[in-house]
Amino acid sequence: MDQVDPPYYIEYRVNDVDDYSAEATFGAVSQSQRVRYRVLRVVVRIGDYKQDSYYGIGMGETNILPLDNDPIALRHQIWLATDDAYKEAVQALTEKLAALKQFSAETNPVDDFSKAPVVSLIEPTVVLQLDEAMWKKTIEDVTGLYRQYPDVQSVSAQLRFSAVNAYLVNSEGTVTRTGKTTYGVTLNSATQAEDGMRLTRNPFWMVAKADELPTHDKLMAESRKTLDTVVALRNAPIVEEDYHGPVLFAPDAAGDVIGSLIGANVLGRKPQLGRPNRTTGAFATSYKTRVLPNFITVIDDPTLKYFEGKSLVGNYDVDDDGVKPQPVTLVNNGTLVNYLVGRQPIRDFPISNGHDRAGAGTFPSPSLGVLLVKSSDAQSPEDLKKKVISMITEQGKPYGYRVETLGPGNSPRLLYRVYPDGHEELVRGAVFNELDVRALRSDLMSVGNDPLVSNRPGGIATTVISPSLLFDELEVKRADTSKEKLPEYPPPPQTTLKK
Repeated sequence: MDQVDPPYYIEYRVNDVDDYSAEATFGAVSQSQRVRYRVLRVVVRIGDYKQDSYYGIGMGETNILPLDNDPIALRHQIWLATDDAYKEAVQALTEKLAALKQFSAETNPVDDFSKAPVVSLIEPTVVLQLDEAMWKKTIEDVTGLYRQYPDVQSVSAQLRFSAVNAYLVNSEGTVTRTGKTTYGVTLNSATQAEDGMRLTRNPFWMVAKADELPTHDKLMAESRKTLDTVVALRNAPIVEEDYHGPVLFAPDAAGDVIGSLIGANVLGRKPQLGRPNRTTGAFATSYKTRVLPNFITVIDDPTLKYFEGKSLVGNYDVDDDGVKPQPVTLVNNGTLVNYLVGRQPIRDFPISNGHDRAGAGTFPSPSLGVLLVKSSDAQSPEDLKKKVISMITEQGKPYGYRVETLGPGNSPRLLYRVYPDGHEELVRGAVFNELDVRALRSDLMSVGNDPLVSNRPGGIATTVISPSLLFDELEVKRADTSKEKLPEYPPPPQTTLKK
């Protein structure tokens, strides 16, 4: 284009996706589909590594590519997307230079884009392993158990199996082809207590290999367990108005706490233009300060493929910028020493450590790979429960709390009162007050030796591995939830009409 600089960097990425999804409700398959598509992402940068066209817009263009391997059709679509991405970059650079005039040079002390080693990595393509008839039969049987649970209002199960072959090439010379498969199964059930409170359970399984999924019999057993728990929640007492004291998080719930409070805040995202901050989030100003007790270390290691025999979906061999990932110690003996960064530098972190991730058609940003919590003073779950009992006895409390699973917003799904004699009682209707990064730093007193792999679904597959967590004091209070009316009529009879 006349009077416009040529690009200094161009990148093409294609995600070739084979995706299968199915859902069954009340013992019948309600939807099933398998789709194949290719998504193109084009990045064009104008300027140079120190200052370029990245500015809100101008990051690139996405488009759908033909499935036929016709080079003319592919080339034409890619050319159009490149032209659009170039024009967006021109506009973005103009707006960015105008905006920078209101700031001094010191407010933008880091480069816009970092250089990275050239990578050549061509892996075998992956294919989806799928017995569609078997899985349809499985989710039909699993959800058909509703007939034995008249108090449960809804029962469903979802499958989401995906194989993605990702191709990347950039003007620096990097060429990669990588493949990843993920297999996910989710069970859903819901009911209402007599007072109208809605109660749900949504256990899920996600693995990188199809043969690691639960078998038909295993899922049947887990579905019965889930439905039994929903009925138990329906009949459980509501929590007291207020509680301050020890709370023990089982590994399942602990993984959610670590993922949301640590994982979400160690991402090295560049702040808005002109802002002097190092990054964004709760740890933006916590570099080289204590964020956890000194007996805890947190590492993100995307190169880890298995943990105790289980596949990790957060593993990858090259990130979505074409950079090989590095194991990164984020918190060392309680002190924050690192962030996860991609090729967009932040202050004190000028080089990517291979943690830029993106879903199909989206643009990369720092993300977790495999987040692992370690402790120099790990204790058994039995000893942690004994600690809870000892603490409530010394404090004269009638009970403490143990959290088995969490729901949205880190609200308890399965919460148990722990009594001095060791027995437990399921309760409902609770929320935590101030379960935040401050509580992790000041109130976390012990961790278990029982790490659990939590493979997490979403646009970007990640893994969190966390043991039990014991807080010496948290506030548990009754949730301020509106209770809906119960159904006006009982459910229909579970009988089959005869012809």
